[in-house]
Amino acid sequence: MEIITKANYQTWERFYRANFINSLTGFKSINLIGTKNQDNKSNLGIFSSLVHIGSDPALVGYINRPIQAAPHTLANIKETGFYTINHVCPSFIEAAHQTSAKYDEGINEFDEVGLHEEYLGDCIAPFVKESKIKYALQLREIIPITLNNTFLVIGEIQTIKIEDDILQDDGFLHIEKSNSLASNGTDSYYSTSFLNRYKYAKPGIKPLKL
Repeated sequence: MEIITKANYQTWERFYRANFINSLTGFKSINLIGTKNQDNKSNLGIFSSLVHIGSDPALVGYINRPIQAAPHTLANIKETGFYTINHVCPSFIEAAHQTSAKYDEGINEFDEVGLHEEYLGDCIAPFVKESKIKYALQLREIIPITLNNTFLVIGEIQTIKIEDDILQDDGFLHIEKSNSLASNGTDSYYSTSFLNRYKYAKPGIKPLKL
């Protein structure tokens, strides 16, 4: 067992330290966020910092890196107020990873990596056609995090599209049926497998499988 302190990891080389800290939080959902700017130009970027905020209203948040490192997604969301979140599947993992490249403003990552835009309802932001679970959001709040100049971006879910057989009778989504991937660190990807579901936990009662 190795004990690592702040005094230790602060002396490490920058990229080694970044890999270590990014991996420490474990597996995270991996998604592509689709946006458009006011000139109707599409943008697509990969994100692994999504979090469920609440169910009523239905809110999802993600962390946007500092403006100088990742400007386009946040700028487009501010301009139009809408964006999409799309689960990543094995069939397009390389294309999804490639969207992390720092393309110039105005470059359409859909075209660059070989993915296809899809439009649903009245959402102006593009969905990823190849994704099996995807949803549109309307911007509700952007919270600056002054500690490291990042932003918590919170949106309310508007329109959802999922493949057949994923939605269960009680509202649960068996997302492993869509082959949705997880990530760890900044460059590794993992498939998932279902283990168990359990009934609502109560004090003094052994957990029971559903």
